[in-house]
Amino acid sequence: MADELLNLTCKQLRDKIAAGAVKSTAVVEAVLAQIADIDDTIGAYISTFNKHALETAEAVDEKIAAGESMGALAGVPVAIKDNMCTDLGATTCASRILENFQAPYNAHVVEKLLAADAVIIGKTNLDEFAMGSSTENSGLKRTVNPWDMERVPGGSSGGSAAAVAARMCFAALGSDTGGSIRQPAGFCGVVGLKPTYGRVSRFGLVAYGSSLDQIGPVTRDVADAALMMNVIAGRDKRDSTSVSEEMAPVCDYLEKLDEDVKGLKIAVASGFNAGADEHIRNALASALDIYKNLGAQIVEVKMPHLDYAIAAYYLIATAEASSNLARYDGVHYGHRTESPADYIEVYSKSRAEGFGAEVKRRIMLGTYALSSGYYDAYYLKALKVRNLIRKDFTNVFEKADCIIMPTSPTTAFKLGEKIEDPLQMYLTDIYTLAANLAGVPAISIPCGFDADNLPIGLQILSPAFTEEKLLRIARMFESKTNYHTHRPKPAEHTK
Repeated sequence: MADELLNLTCKQLRDKIAAGAVKSTAVVEAVLAQIADIDDTIGAYISTFNKHALETAEAVDEKIAAGESMGALAGVPVAIKDNMCTDLGATTCASRILENFQAPYNAHVVEKLLAADAVIIGKTNLDEFAMGSSTENSGLKRTVNPWDMERVPGGSSGGSAAAVAARMCFAALGSDTGGSIRQPAGFCGVVGLKPTYGRVSRFGLVAYGSSLDQIGPVTRDVADAALMMNVIAGRDKRDSTSVSEEMAPVCDYLEKLDEDVKGLKIAVASGFNAGADEHIRNALASALDIYKNLGAQIVEVKMPHLDYAIAAYYLIATAEASSNLARYDGVHYGHRTESPADYIEVYSKSRAEGFGAEVKRRIMLGTYALSSGYYDAYYLKALKVRNLIRKDFTNVFEKADCIIMPTSPTTAFKLGEKIEDPLQMYLTDIYTLAANLAGVPAISIPCGFDADNLPIGLQILSPAFTEEKLLRIARMFESKTNYHTHRPKPAEHTK
């Protein structure tokens, strides 16, 4: 019975709970048992909220029994990446500097989940301050890929993707600064959506790169991504970058999900996918054939500035990180060194002890790019390249409904394989960075497996604030394949 429950999608589970066919309490108990059984090996969670989860589930069951109206996620167990503030427990960002930090408020998305009667199970592991592509940069624990315990789950939302894939929650929230939702979703064989910048409030998200960060869902299928977007999307006056309803209305993303996009035109960037492994390119070609059979037209386009995306990104993102992380100084909050000689030592030792190697590297890169004499040569030039990349997207979207490319140039790589080579690690995000620079929505969906039975992700990008169309395009492929129904069996590796 527990396995049957755990294999349901969010939407299926929500409907069963609402109909009284399944008790939320039973589902939460099954999820907590699954976490207890396998998470010592997987390492997806930094913390769990067992008491809160069971109390919330009991309250949902009582309300349903009383015939009260319920929220869109009533009784469904979900997880939160641990860089989003919540008063349910610590908000660590997987960093020693915030290991014991208790946020006094909930992030906007957490408020929305609670208002939708979701059951928040716990907070998931990540690369420290969301800086990484494998979750190996976590300062608190290691997370592995449920498909292969010797491989990474991707990053920085590796804990969220692993938890969804291993059935330790039914959906999760991640944050995406340069691919941190989509790349782990691709590695773990689940769906990951980065919404348009401004579509989901960043209030309560601990900032990494403020002009790039966006919160989005990690789910088992496209319908669940649409359901989660129905809950978290929309204007929030506490986030000045959150877009108004008048400018970009939020629709019901589930309403027309199963309607094909008529006359669909798909753009493929000429030559850009050549750097992917052969099995990735073959999976992409097969996916395009499926779309062609559905009546789509494939348009080859040139996006000449995509090759500069990785350089521009790692200047802009690190510059913003340098500014955002200046507040962690051992005085305001977070870790503080013991017995400092003076306030200079408070700042320097607290930061040295609290931050990990990758965070320090990015702070130094960003500080250098912003420094006197180098600002124009590096940071300002990167902003100009970003505008050129945005124009590339604008030009393509005048000819096509979407762009399709791989999520990552490889499937999940082995633990330790790239951690000592930052440049190789940065290149794993080569296909995902541009969407953040341009601010457009992008989704990764499962599209096959390699020879080692590791999932392959297909990435689809569309114009700003067209998530409804993007989800429909993704659903067209999903409805003709069954890759999203495959599940890893991590329990076999834990015995």
